[in-house]
Amino acid sequence: MSMIHHLYVALSGHGFGHLAQVAPILNEWRRRWPEARLTLQSVLPETVLRERISGPFNLVVGAADFGMVMVDALEVNVAASLAAYRAFHAEWAARLAWQENLLREAMPDGLLADVPYLTLAAAARLNIPALALCSLNWADILAGYCPDEPDLPALRAPMLAAYHRAIAFLQPTPSMPMPDLRNARAIGPVAALGRERRVEINRRLGLRGNETLVLMGLGGVAMRPPLEAWPEFPGVRWLTPPDWDVTRPDMASWAELGDCSMLDLIRSSDVLFTKPGYGAFTEAVCNGTRVL
Repeated sequence: MSMIHHLYVALSGHGFGHLAQVAPILNEWRRRWPEARLTLQSVLPETVLRERISGPFNLVVGAADFGMVMVDALEVNVAASLAAYRAFHAEWAARLAWQENLLREAMPDGLLADVPYLTLAAAARLNIPALALCSLNWADILAGYCPDEPDLPALRAPMLAAYHRAIAFLQPTPSMPMPDLRNARAIGPVAALGRERRVEINRRLGLRGNETLVLMGLGGVAMRPPLEAWPEFPGVRWLTPPDWDVTRPDMASWAELGDCSMLDLIRSSDVLFTKPGYGAFTEAVCNGTRVL
């Protein structure tokens, strides 16, 4: 990305994978151009955003997309998602005006979207140069879940038109096929690296050092497995999210390791237990951690 004095980033709040894709790129951009301004539009928790994105930025709290309506971390509510897209597009003009107003207030000279098409459409109307970046796009996700809906072409038309208004749609490895995008451009994997802190973790958790440490994280989408019914495995210790509130001797909350970032925990664990998602898989691979 060439020199941009003020970059506006529109970030989907559908899990943490979109943040995992964008944060390393923004951190490298900030390293190269430390004086540039950054504005971030998202509904992800501000604490999580500031943990992953270095340097100052202005936060605009607002959802430009919703992705898919989830039952839990693994199951999509297809009927609710289809209804939500129909409602979203029925209010398209009003939503577009809302997004244009946010961009006018910020007055950026460049935009990056991962991957709300509403923001790309608004940027095109205001002649703001824009890039899209994502391993998926919502037009193809919707088609995958609702291939036989009679109004699918009408729903996808403004989505694809907005994606095509970007200078390029960057597809980090691995990405879903996007045969309908004429501006798609494949790039390498995007992932941040953590610090190896296993010796310190072993000491703080009272581990001997020969255990298999399994980190549990479901990518920011609420879901708690029935851990009370799970068997104990000799030599296996589990690290669980703090809000799962587990009381088992073989399970510890990662809140006990409060100064370890998620990336540090991934790099320092033997296995990451997770759902399919871009950030978790690329971060595990690039940090040398196996995935379950």
